[in-house]
Amino acid sequence: MAFLRILSIFLVFNWGFAQEKEPALIFYGTENFLIEGTQVDATRKESPYDRLPASHKEKVREAVWNLSKNSAGISIRFHTTSTRIAARWTLLNDNSMNHMADSGIKGVDLYAKNDNGDWQYVNTGRPTDKTNESILIKNMDGKEREYKIYLPLYDGVTQLEVGIDESSEIHKAVPNNNKPLVFYGTSITQGGCASRTGMAHTNIVSRKLGRDCINFGFSGNGKMEHPVTEVISEIDAKIFIIECLPNMTPEQVTERTVPLVNYIREKRPDTPILLVENFFYEGAFLDHSKRAKTIDKNIALKAEFDSLVAQNTKNIFYIATENVFGQDHEGTVDGVHFTDLGFLNYADFLVAEFDRLNLLD
Repeated sequence: MAFLRILSIFLVFNWGFAQEKEPALIFYGTENFLIEGTQVDATRKESPYDRLPASHKEKVREAVWNLSKNSAGISIRFHTTSTRIAARWTLLNDNSMNHMADSGIKGVDLYAKNDNGDWQYVNTGRPTDKTNESILIKNMDGKEREYKIYLPLYDGVTQLEVGIDESSEIHKAVPNNNKPLVFYGTSITQGGCASRTGMAHTNIVSRKLGRDCINFGFSGNGKMEHPVTEVISEIDAKIFIIECLPNMTPEQVTERTVPLVNYIREKRPDTPILLVENFFYEGAFLDHSKRAKTIDKNIALKAEFDSLVAQNTKNIFYIATENVFGQDHEGTVDGVHFTDLGFLNYADFLVAEFDRLNLLD
């Protein structure tokens, strides 16, 4: 009987201990973290997570404006001693697509700065509704660390909060003083079809180089249009990367390339401009029409590049993409849009091109 009494006391004690609630999570908003991946001041935007200023709502086409509300390439950065980190975010549209995971479309990715000073992936907040809450990590040691959360690629965010232990503190990170890289392009630039938000190539390049990357990718609508060129030219960038050809016709390439370059050059006389040709889609080795269309666009871009060089335009570069996929041809979800493997390959390709051209010295 004594043994049973002791056993019952032990079980009751442990049951009570197991039922103890974890300390409450306290959620913090924009004043407590640094928003990166945008150079447009929040006071000029309808939402701090938009990519274009409100002044351009009537300047760009409706499709471009709607896509600019997607938070592609935008992240937040902060320090905390918390043993847990949670995210709470409300989506603008709650979008879905049949060839891209919801975790990439409208999820969030948590990265932490490791002991080597590198950004290391931790976990993904997977969306389940228009408003979502997810504990991204717990059971940590309470050491102060720096964290980054990447926002949705193909949806907008109307509200975002970071949750930490009620006894811990959160501090806004210090801005990166390195000049950013600015990307203007298409659905691939926007991040289609990464499985999670940290895997868009602009985000990968940012981590590799320790520089902010500004994402002006507009799915189906990256067309070298002047209103967008106005916005990107405001940015004191390290490099402008123009990768619009998949959305353009040869005629548009001929019409718009030189005006785009000349306008940027007028505003930013010395900043390198990279013109990236259209890579060959995977089906192009069998589909001769698809291959011919890509060749025509690339011929048009090269002709405009040659004319710019003939005009003594400085710091203009042409990037051929013949080897962008490597040898395995396994980097797309549909022959066009990248998987995570494709984005990694493309990010490595671009970084190698920057090094080859000595653009980051």
